[in-house]
Amino acid sequence: MTPHTSAHIEDIEVRLFLEAIYSRYHYDFRGYSRASLKRRLRVACESMGYPSLSALQGELLHDETIFPQLMGYLTVQVSDMFRDPAYFRGIREQVIPHLKTYPSLKVWVAGCSSGEELYSLAILFREEGLEEKTMFYATDINGTALAKAEAGVYELDRIALFTKNHRLSGGTGSLSDYYHAAYGAARFDQTLRKRTVFSDHSLASDSVFAELHLVSCRNVLIYFERPLQDRAVGLFKDALVRKGFLGIGARESLRFNAHVKAFGEFLPAERIYQ
Repeated sequence: MTPHTSAHIEDIEVRLFLEAIYSRYHYDFRGYSRASLKRRLRVACESMGYPSLSALQGELLHDETIFPQLMGYLTVQVSDMFRDPAYFRGIREQVIPHLKTYPSLKVWVAGCSSGEELYSLAILFREEGLEEKTMFYATDINGTALAKAEAGVYELDRIALFTKNHRLSGGTGSLSDYYHAAYGAARFDQTLRKRTVFSDHSLASDSVFAELHLVSCRNVLIYFERPLQDRAVGLFKDALVRKGFLGIGARESLRFNAHVKAFGEFLPAERIYQ
């Protein structure tokens, strides 16, 4: 079999696999970046012990217990608290003064993964005196990640970086004020999520659910093909109030997005739009 033939067969397998997931489980990965998906699916087959994607597809269609395990490979669960501190400093110093003019606030962390960004924003809003008038919505398509986000427990060896990032983001207190350490893990204060709704939501297939003042969707669009990027940003546009804010990842841009004219560059270096 030539390399070209092998690659063509893999393309067919991936396309059929994504259709099977959509038909069987109603999760739509068809608009995700194929190069990224191919890498993750190869790892899934190897780790789960399947000789090919077709073999995994056969099992997946008949055994629904496999799907939650597969989701761990299909969705990217990489984040840190106050990741890219300049982004959070920008929110603290430039966005918060605008948000303080509203009587109540709604914030959407889209693609919240295991919750690091949610807790970062909850801490920031507490330090800026906005926590009590803010509702947070933390959404993801990975139920396992959502459960971890709701638990708010992270490995203790990650706390040093979280603490450094918090300080660089302009944090006004000590991060240690917000968690208890025990048995090799740090459990963040449950009161940080008392005003948070955790929910399954797909940017590929679900719709707007609230009128929002800030949407933070970082390092998610990078895994989407252009049409799905357009769909996601369209959702954010429709959800945001006039003069509302959208924050995206450091390697992401709205430059070629279908909805770019709806947004102005508020803090271009930090990828915060209004």
